[in-house]
Amino acid sequence: MKLGTPLQPQATKALLLGSGELGKEVAIALQRYGIEVIAVDRYANAPAHQVAHKAYVIDMTDADAVTALIKAEQPDFIIPELEAIATDALIAIEQQGSSKVVPNANAVRLTMNREGIRVLAAETLQLPTSAYAFAESYQELEHAVLNRIGLPCFIKPTMSSSGKGQSYVTDASQLKAAWDYAKAAGRVDTGKVIVEAKIDFDFEITLLTVRALNAQGEIETHYCAPIGHRQEKGDYRESWQPQAMSDLALQRAQDIAKKITEGLGGLGLFGVELFVNQDQVWFSEISPRPHDTGMVTMATQQQSEFELHCRAILGLPVDTSLKANGASAVILSTQPIEAPIYQGLAQALAVPNSEIRLFGKPNAQPSRRMGVALATAATTEQAKHNAIQAANHIVITSE
Repeated sequence: MKLGTPLQPQATKALLLGSGELGKEVAIALQRYGIEVIAVDRYANAPAHQVAHKAYVIDMTDADAVTALIKAEQPDFIIPELEAIATDALIAIEQQGSSKVVPNANAVRLTMNREGIRVLAAETLQLPTSAYAFAESYQELEHAVLNRIGLPCFIKPTMSSSGKGQSYVTDASQLKAAWDYAKAAGRVDTGKVIVEAKIDFDFEITLLTVRALNAQGEIETHYCAPIGHRQEKGDYRESWQPQAMSDLALQRAQDIAKKITEGLGGLGLFGVELFVNQDQVWFSEISPRPHDTGMVTMATQQQSEFELHCRAILGLPVDTSLKANGASAVILSTQPIEAPIYQGLAQALAVPNSEIRLFGKPNAQPSRRMGVALATAATTEQAKHNAIQAANHIVITSE
């Protein structure tokens, strides 16, 4: 393909809908190929705003606002980074043929809502998943849990991210609080929640899966080494690569990833979340974009998940090879702070083979992800230890 010059009439433009820490790395990767980056978010000075050619603040759930901005900027590519987006506007824009939605508007619509993607995976593609049900009222939720799904179970909004609104319920007395939390904490209240049965699994993985063009212009599917991760309240705290698993389990994971990404279509990187118990594998969720647990690839892979996403979008060759064992550990705020101050960077970087990424978010909130520590080592266990040690050196204060 031909690429223009940024900020010139012939520029090749990419518009990011969502400008958090993942969007920031996508923006940097795009700019390395001379793409003009337009970063959009719901608040000012978001991480990708700080490195983009242009920055806008809009309500991305407002279809009129999204449509007006896209018409004004005329981007070649529209790259969603989060769930709370007016997908109907993207579908209309894509039908007009003026901009390419990544990977495509229907995939964005389906994956923004747990109902759409679960129906596609379990009912259309017949992939193994946990037992599930949807509820539009507390009474429906209670009936689904007590008569169909059973306890323990998970209750989640159908539209949320980073574990927001998710509850693990072990007793019927917790159901009302879980319902209220799911309704209040989702990115958008769709009127429904999803109930998922608990699966007994050994570990969870993210299998980063890339759909990219080969030299003949045909779509090929590529897989990164599996990423293991630890979560708290549905949000990741550490990730490591590679996650050890049996050859049969890995083959099954790749088969599931191939089917679900083919079902969605388009080009780009997908974060496929899976449960693994010995040789058994179940589909959990999928993101049609770089994944938070995949930040570890900035240290471990020849091409990070962000570089892979951009290369695939642009029709360029990709390389998913692993170059080192590594891990990531998040840097969290413990208190609300406007214009936070960071200390301890020198000590963190003194940890062997470590690196720090501070996202530059304009304010901190309790448990908000403000940065990530990366480390490589001879083993993933040592890399995890080093990444956690480096993260713990970073102190976030108000002065």
